Amino acid sequence: MFMSALDGSIVLIALPAIFNGIRLDPLAPGSIAYLLWMIMGYRLVQAVLVVSVGRLGDMYGRVRIYNAGFAVFTVASVLLSFDPFLGAHGALWLIGWRLLQAVGGSMLQANSAAILTDAFPAEQRGFALGINQVAALAGMFIGLVAGGLLTAWDWRAVFWVNVPVGIFGTAWAYRKLRETGQRGGGRVDWWGNATFGIGLSALLVAVTYGLQPYGAHTMGWTNPLVLGLGFSGIALLAVFLLIETRVAAPMIELSLFRLRAFTAGNLAGLAISIGRGGMQFILIIWLQGIWLPLHGYDYIDAPLWAGIFLLPLTAGFLLAGPVSGYLSDRFGSRGLATWGSILFAATFVGLILLPTDFSYWSFAVLIALNGVASGMFGSPNSSSIMGSVPARQRGAASGMRSTFQNSGTALSIGVFFALMIAGLASSLPDALNTGLQQHGVSAAVAHQVAGLPPVATLFAAQLGINPIQHLLQPTGALSSLSAGQVADLTGRQFFPHLISSAFHDGLVVVFAVGAALALLAALASALRGRPRPEKGKA
Repeated sequence: MFMSALDGSIVLIALPAIFNGIRLDPLAPGSIAYLLWMIMGYRLVQAVLVVSVGRLGDMYGRVRIYNAGFAVFTVASVLLSFDPFLGAHGALWLIGWRLLQAVGGSMLQANSAAILTDAFPAEQRGFALGINQVAALAGMFIGLVAGGLLTAWDWRAVFWVNVPVGIFGTAWAYRKLRETGQRGGGRVDWWGNATFGIGLSALLVAVTYGLQPYGAHTMGWTNPLVLGLGFSGIALLAVFLLIETRVAAPMIELSLFRLRAFTAGNLAGLAISIGRGGMQFILIIWLQGIWLPLHGYDYIDAPLWAGIFLLPLTAGFLLAGPVSGYLSDRFGSRGLATWGSILFAATFVGLILLPTDFSYWSFAVLIALNGVASGMFGSPNSSSIMGSVPARQRGAASGMRSTFQNSGTALSIGVFFALMIAGLASSLPDALNTGLQQHGVSAAVAHQVAGLPPVATLFAAQLGINPIQHLLQPTGALSSLSAGQVADLTGRQFFPHLISSAFHDGLVVVFAVGAALALLAALASALRGRPRPEKGKA
């Protein structure tokens, strides 16, 4: 679980080194699509597949599917680390094998919680699932640090790191794991799988392309392709729900949603997942594109230091996660999950109040508390969901829980990014045009550069690139300026100062939405009810 989740986030912070390693110009036309697919493709596949492979685990054995997932994940990791191409072909190689890696990760993620629920009695299940959830979320958080550290050595190392773990894990799983749970039998719901997989894929792909510029628009939400995919996805998911009420062996047991703890836990998990995933993305842009350059760090070193400065987030989670799992066994899940959600919302409010050029210790305390809040929520919420379902349906239930979590993470990047781009679009072009002309750039060149889509500016900030130098060099504008003007424009201060005001406006909107989602999770957690006493061992 740690390895599967690690790969969901390690690439996020390693993208500057990856783009540099395969010699792909991040501001060239088409590069935005490659970057978005590197970030979102892994989550998209996991969101689509986890329910299906969880159901297959119920039918044919959870350990069997889990073991196969380890093998698939390891093979894909090996292939990723030997990318033979450069440029666009190199990007396509990475995207393709990342999608296969996500297939293996889905098989691990969908069945791990079900295997543990089968193996542990009710009074120990919270602690066991807590360790599993800690491993998953720790992988997500530690990936942010590991990506920075490993890319300081070699960009391929972010994929190498999985290979020895994968080889050992595959051999260990086949040798040691044994089936202890019930198999549900039945048949594969082919129509349900097809409509769910294609529908959710279409919806998430629409979000991916909706973030890219279209014509004269800063984003692509009016693009006929995006509209067609979005409406088709919604229609197919509606057909899927209809199918599930009529087939003998449905892919998703809709009856599970009659269980209040199951429904409330998944709703709360979706809300927290959207807030957490988007927050991580925005924090990386904030550090790499603005705060670190303003404090004297070179753009090329920004990924490493961003990972280091995010360590309090990881530490807070690792401290609270196991403790919360243990406490949920003794005192129940509802209170811990509810107060964890409330603390999560409070940290978003604190981040809103920080200036763009913040004092690091204030920032460190807030993200550490955010990590504590994630730990307080994660283990009890998983225990509540898995403990509420019948034993024969735990594979499907675990897959559904993972689908909500992965869909939330994929959607979070789309939602938060769209809000941030909308905020930048209203003020960044004028600020860029005025700032360049004040430093001696001609009006024609300044207007051309200011026409850069805001999404490209955000990606430049995330990738640790100074887009001013990158964009002005081909125009020849720098050759007509004084040495002092060139130094100001291409130094560490100009671009971060230029976007900081517009960026903070976007931060307020983004973190306000995050706080509202956390409060929604708190409400759902408070209303989940008390668990029913379990009869016998699972």
